[in-house]
Amino acid sequence: MATDTQNRQPQAPRSLRIGGFRRSGDLQELLGLLIMLALIVLVMTSLSAVFLTGRNLNNLLLASTTIGIIAVFTTMLMIGGGLDLSVASTAALCGVVIGALQEPLGLVGAILASLVVGAGVGLLNGFLVTYVGINALITTLGMLSVARGMAFVLSDALTIPVFSVEPEQMDIYTQFANLSEGTVSLPILGEVPFPVVFTVGLFILGIFVLRFTTYGRAMYAIGGNEEASRLAGLPVRRYRMIAFTLSGLSAGVAGMFLTARLYAADPRAAPSVELTVITAVVLGGTSLAGGKGSLLGTLLGVVILSTLLNGLNLQSVSTEYQNIAQGVVLLLAVLIDQVRLGNVDIGIGRVRKWLARR
Repeated sequence: MATDTQNRQPQAPRSLRIGGFRRSGDLQELLGLLIMLALIVLVMTSLSAVFLTGRNLNNLLLASTTIGIIAVFTTMLMIGGGLDLSVASTAALCGVVIGALQEPLGLVGAILASLVVGAGVGLLNGFLVTYVGINALITTLGMLSVARGMAFVLSDALTIPVFSVEPEQMDIYTQFANLSEGTVSLPILGEVPFPVVFTVGLFILGIFVLRFTTYGRAMYAIGGNEEASRLAGLPVRRYRMIAFTLSGLSAGVAGMFLTARLYAADPRAAPSVELTVITAVVLGGTSLAGGKGSLLGTLLGVVILSTLLNGLNLQSVSTEYQNIAQGVVLLLAVLIDQVRLGNVDIGIGRVRKWLARR
């Protein structure tokens, strides 16, 4: 009995294991996000009679898919201590690649080329950050300008229609349009837009990767303590390269769906989406310092932001004021993150001590 006790290896409690909810506070954060979403829905419902109509909810969900697709891999990247500000420009560039190459390569070849371009942009970001040593913020900020500029150069600053009048090519273009317009019949839910099903499936896949794979657990460890992870034998550079590459690839996929929805490749597409994605990820509980985050929180963050912006659109609020609202949400999310990390003292602890002394 004594020998068994000595040989038995101590195990971390489930609440402390990497990849899942590491403490009860995580569940409280998710509950807080659900309450925030419920409040926004109540307010928007009281302000607009069409907010809860099927058509508007369908538009809301479709609008959230572009953010959601990118947010899955942005969450993984930020958990590992990285950051990518170039995703929106990369999505626009990949859409332009589809429009520019649809004639010489055919639509399928153009789509594959756009995905390669997206992954290539992410790979280049990863190389500059992990091997050259340039700060991730500076690297991806520079790539933001480069990718957007290339999109304008390839398209001559014009919108490129993506459709065909040739009868033999109509089927493939119809299938491409169905990426945004098609539906999937699901039990109970009925007809659900394909982009929504795809995005939810991507979140489920991401949750599985983070919780049950070596790569997912390693990203938490790397974000929590890069030097300790390196000393423990984790291939830090390689895993971060993978994260940046997947981030670029996700931008390419989002650009493909966006192009299918618009029937055109627009170099101005996805304006400021990178800030919306980061706001959703941070609002969902992912730390800017790395090592903490969950895709369930990110999903709620995406839905909250999409609901807020949709409601503001219904109230005919101008884009400028929407940007202000989104910026305020980002600042509040960052402030909450800093309070969680203990970097900001907002005085609650002092008040508690004062009350205890009384």
